Amino acid sequence: MGVDIVLSLIGGLGFFLYGMKLMSDGLEKAAGAKLRGILSFFTGNRLLGTLVGMVFCAIIQSSSATTVMVVSFVNSGLMDLSQAAGVIMGANIGTTVTSQLVAFNLSEVAPLFLIAGVIMVQFIRKPMVNKVGEVILGFGVLFMGLSIMADSMSTLREVPVIVDMLSSLRNPFLAIFVGFLITAVIQSSSVTVSILLLMAQQGLLGLGICFYIILGCNIGACASALLASLSGRKEAKRAAMIHFLFNVIGTLIMMALLFVAGGWMETFFMSISGDNIGRAVANAHTLFKVFQVIVLFPFSSWIIRMTYLVVPGEDREPEEQYKLQYIGKKNIFSPATAVVEVTRELERMADMAAQNLSRGMDCLLTLNEEEIAEVYRTEKYIDYLNRAITDYLVKVSQMTIPVDDAKSIGGLFHVVNDIERIGDHAENLADAAKMRMDDQLSFSQAAQKEMEDMLSRVLEILSYSIDMFSHNNREHLNEILELENSIDEMERELQQSHVARLTRNECTPGAGMIFSDVISGLERVADHATNIAFSILDEDPE
Repeated sequence: MGVDIVLSLIGGLGFFLYGMKLMSDGLEKAAGAKLRGILSFFTGNRLLGTLVGMVFCAIIQSSSATTVMVVSFVNSGLMDLSQAAGVIMGANIGTTVTSQLVAFNLSEVAPLFLIAGVIMVQFIRKPMVNKVGEVILGFGVLFMGLSIMADSMSTLREVPVIVDMLSSLRNPFLAIFVGFLITAVIQSSSVTVSILLLMAQQGLLGLGICFYIILGCNIGACASALLASLSGRKEAKRAAMIHFLFNVIGTLIMMALLFVAGGWMETFFMSISGDNIGRAVANAHTLFKVFQVIVLFPFSSWIIRMTYLVVPGEDREPEEQYKLQYIGKKNIFSPATAVVEVTRELERMADMAAQNLSRGMDCLLTLNEEEIAEVYRTEKYIDYLNRAITDYLVKVSQMTIPVDDAKSIGGLFHVVNDIERIGDHAENLADAAKMRMDDQLSFSQAAQKEMEDMLSRVLEILSYSIDMFSHNNREHLNEILELENSIDEMERELQQSHVARLTRNECTPGAGMIFSDVISGLERVADHATNIAFSILDEDPE
């Protein structure tokens, strides 16, 4: 076999893979956030989730990317295993769209897609048009790669060594392993089946053995989600295991059918494909998936239960061990869901800071040494989350993410900083408590009541702000504005009443200094809370 044939094959494959990546990345950047919203919204019903998963995967043309996204949702607590099962089953069908497109052989019109994509990317300055242009350009590159590979494979029929090697591939188990291995390496069953389709068209592989290689591709497609779940919570591991078990069980069922009626199935697929073996491979890929979903859908609850046998137990780690709950420890699950993961982690961090602020005021008034120590421990945890989330955001900002998500990255950096500052104010309260104990200072009843009242308002605005930021809930926007103004006014009034108490000798200078610092600190916490709420309103217009 000549070097030119090998280079041509490698070059064609390179074009094909790059075209797939351009299409997938372009779609995720152009509509990833909206698609993600649809995916998370329409999955309450498992059947509806299956349909949504099918459409979603057909659009982004990658079951691996869809399943990794589902694993991310489960890890973030936005989707349960029942919902995930439906989407994963649907994605298994949606991923067959690529092979159907390849079977139609659009290589002749590929140059039109190429020039249209280049014009949209290079000469038009609107970001959304650029993203759509990437999709169209990727489509053209993909079919140019297919054309190059098809031309190269046509010459392989004249190489006896290659023909003998491929014709010797008769063992079904070996064929399944080959399909599994190639797909696990490439991490795309669509690519493997497309190559398989071209080889069948060139007479290098028979339809019967293609059936088994397709089954191996189905299992190999699970590799991405399994790898992504390794650093996640056990629920994320179970979500990836649903994908794996579904494909393994489906493969075993199809193997049994092929052993019994393989010859009849070859005849059937050739007859419905107009005796075009390429179309027969694509149709087999699609109908195998549809059949597996129809058979296994009623038993999806059983598959979910099986995941608890494979991944037993719950996530139990020592409380003092610092950890990220929704963000993967070693990798970014999916760029399309990274912002969702960060938002959930920030919500947790903000709740922790709010609780610590309340605990700080309690220990200031009660001088409980255990509470003081707990404030310091929690503050160290908040500092850890600040560093870890910031590092993660830096990684995300360097990746290809949906356009809408890219706009919010800057705001997320500010939010994590605001939450960390709120944690610092809780630590200041613990410092003040220690000062009270060391200097044996006391507050008047009026001062204690004023600090508690102000804390109550600050916790209220903080609660509204966290909800607005985490869930994009603008229901309490007016309350946040009103509370911010009332807290500013309250701070001025309490500082004045504090001065009045000092002049009447109702408060010692030491206690008065602490009181003034506490009131000022709480007012600044309200400012940080308002910043958090308004971070979702600071998106730049497109």
